Amino acid sequence: MSGFFGSTSKKDCTLHVFYGTDYHSHLGTKRAGMAIYNDEKGFQRAIHTLEDGYFRNKFEKDIEGFEGESGIGVISDTEAQPIVVNSHLGKFAISTVSKINNAEKLEEKFLKNHQHFSETSQGKVNPTELIAMLITEGEDFVSGIENVFNSIKGSCSMLILTKDFIIAARDKLGRTPIVIGKNGDGYAVASETCAFSNLEYEVEKYIGPGEIVKVTADGHEQIRKPNEKMQVCSFLWVYYGYPPSYYEDINVDVSRYNCGAQLAKKDNVEADFVAGIPDSEVGHAIGYSNETKIPYMRPYAKYTPTWPRSFMPQNQEMRDLVAKMKLIPNKSLIKGKRGVFLDDSIVRGTQLKDNTRDLHDAGIKEVHMKIACPPLTYPCEFLNFSRSRKTAELATRKAILKLEGTEDVNLKKYSNPTTEEYKNMVEQIRKDLGLTTLQYQELDDLVEAIGLPKEKLCTHCWDGSSYF
Repeated sequence: MSGFFGSTSKKDCTLHVFYGTDYHSHLGTKRAGMAIYNDEKGFQRAIHTLEDGYFRNKFEKDIEGFEGESGIGVISDTEAQPIVVNSHLGKFAISTVSKINNAEKLEEKFLKNHQHFSETSQGKVNPTELIAMLITEGEDFVSGIENVFNSIKGSCSMLILTKDFIIAARDKLGRTPIVIGKNGDGYAVASETCAFSNLEYEVEKYIGPGEIVKVTADGHEQIRKPNEKMQVCSFLWVYYGYPPSYYEDINVDVSRYNCGAQLAKKDNVEADFVAGIPDSEVGHAIGYSNETKIPYMRPYAKYTPTWPRSFMPQNQEMRDLVAKMKLIPNKSLIKGKRGVFLDDSIVRGTQLKDNTRDLHDAGIKEVHMKIACPPLTYPCEFLNFSRSRKTAELATRKAILKLEGTEDVNLKKYSNPTTEEYKNMVEQIRKDLGLTTLQYQELDDLVEAIGLPKEKLCTHCWDGSSYF
């Protein structure tokens, strides 16, 4: 997905940018960067790959030479950033959290106008540079950012660092969050509020969809009002978000407890224990356990000292192997037992199928799988969730193909939990994964667990309802 952090302070902010960005490591897997500004040194920048290490290790030596009272950092799923641009708006550094579905058409437009690109991302144009070029078509930053909102198909939130201030601009439909924090020396801007507490920031403001805010060490000023419509990504609460974080003033783990409880209220399975597939599923499992009074246990231990996130390698075979290496089953808790397992979602189902096989090899009697969200039926058009998977590889689509014999079907009937088609699809997935039972969260229950109105949530991957 990607996440960023910025700080503007009355004293050197380098360490705050360093640690604040590090607190976003769960959101990105490929590249990271920092840019710090002061009048003497100008823009100081470093970018590193995260494919063979962690943010902290990669940037420890860089920050020894950095110095400045304002800066931004980013951890990205895709491109190298922040980039530094010199334009009629002045010199600025920019970081983005974005997905641009019409990038090739926008690239073609610029090339036809005899403009050029200097940055690349996986052999293509760097999306952050493309966004910077759209900004510089404006007469000022506000009109330039509105040009981004009006030009791209997808989503884009951004931080812009100038010599005098930081500009924070949230995606026009608010699909990704931006929050402002305050401490005694200045202000911070972040994707995740979990970056604030240990750096002694208090949440000051949740930026609205399409809102643009100018931030200095002395305060912040709204320079574009928020839009009325919002489509914030529901997966922030289901999976992406870190447990202590808040979005729209709603805590991630509280929402996950609610998700687990909602599943339990529509369930009557008898079991010996409840478990979450670590890590994000632990909150869902605790909520289920608290509601049913079935004891929460840890039949899986996650080995994290040497293994990064399971989807970091670009090769699927390597991703599957890393995922397997991370989870170690505890046979003494598994053998002869009936287990309820909570997972955030089923994408392809390959990893879950392997986990289920391991449980059976360890002697489990029954595997009851509960999924915290509805079946993933539509590809994400707005973020980089499941970016490396083809639509046909989704567990739902594979099951539908087996049932229908064709991919050309009305997907709406497979998104409605009251239809026979939906029930048959879930049953096919259960068989494919070797589960005793399989239960998905219903969309209305998920919306209630999050606590925002349905029209303010992006639920596209479940019901195909969202829009650009």
